[in-house]
Amino acid sequence: MKSKLLLRIAAIIMLLHTLGHTMGALTWKEAPNPAVKTVIDGMLNNRFNFMGRLASIGDFYAGYGYSMIGVLLLIAILLWLLSTEPSPRIIIALGLFLLFFGIIELIYFFPFAAAFSILAGIATLLAYGRLVKI
Repeated sequence: MKSKLLLRIAAIIMLLHTLGHTMGALTWKEAPNPAVKTVIDGMLNNRFNFMGRLASIGDFYAGYGYSMIGVLLLIAILLWLLSTEPSPRIIIALGLFLLFFGIIELIYFFPFAAAFSILAGIATLLAYGRLVKI
């Protein structure tokens, strides 16, 4: 497989990851059971002063979720752009980052999300290998 195709596959995988993450980020307040609702209510309703403004853990959680939508989308766009104008140093860095990111997702989130990042990372590193003829 050519590096261009591998990078585009990785870009599509990350776009799908972005879409899944967006659905989760927009619906995290919908509790599947009373125990989870109690936790969500606690996250949203307990406010504290933080760096000059009242905030809650729920505000931070939502903000990180929305920020990650942008990060995941940026990664998908970068992978697509790199498929047309490859830069081996950026490709290797992005591939290693995606593997690292996938491991973090596996440890702190869940395997389904991690699989997207790890697969995209593998495809990106394979593209790097094709570029530098490893």
